[in-house]
Amino acid sequence: MNKLDLAALRENYTKGSLDVQDVLPTPFLEFHKWFSEAVDSQILEPNAMHLCTVAKDGKPSARIVLLKTLDDKGFTFFTNYLSKKGAEIAENPAACLTFFWGELERQVRIEGTIEKVSEAESDAYFALRPRGSQIGAWVSNQSSVIENRAVLEAREQSLIAEFEGKDIPRPPHWGGYRLLPQYVEFWQGRPSRLHDRIAYTLNEKGNWQIERLSP
Repeated sequence: MNKLDLAALRENYTKGSLDVQDVLPTPFLEFHKWFSEAVDSQILEPNAMHLCTVAKDGKPSARIVLLKTLDDKGFTFFTNYLSKKGAEIAENPAACLTFFWGELERQVRIEGTIEKVSEAESDAYFALRPRGSQIGAWVSNQSSVIENRAVLEAREQSLIAEFEGKDIPRPPHWGGYRLLPQYVEFWQGRPSRLHDRIAYTLNEKGNWQIERLSP
């Protein structure tokens, strides 16, 4: 196997710039602007985000999840409450999200705490899911060990038959989480690794302080 020359992999970022006077007054407004530009650029799954949680023993765990709603409270995704991430969130609600849009040479980091959304919000989103995804939420005991894929497929076929001709209810173990941000950082790649970094920090008065960070 040929040795990979990782040190030679380099990009000189030249597509944009960012300064304090360029950004909107809240990170939610700025994120909406950046996200719209990512969508317009036809990036594959621009709502894909890297979620990092930390268990009570201090061990971090990370995976990609999909942003499904954003409002002036926070960033919402949906999953199995009994999954590994669900267990870690129950133990320690502190978490971090990261978006990376390489085509735009941009990154957003979001730090905060996670809470469950209301059952009504989870019900409303579940009703919008394709029927196959609704069945899938019932099929999978997410993160648990299974013997093989046939176990899933057999369970899927059983549930398809069970729910035939019926609305599929939301499983009680499935629903939404909202990350409430306390710190949001917008990163724009620049030449010579002198990147632009603008940080929003929520202060004790509930206002957002905006600062430029050294790259």
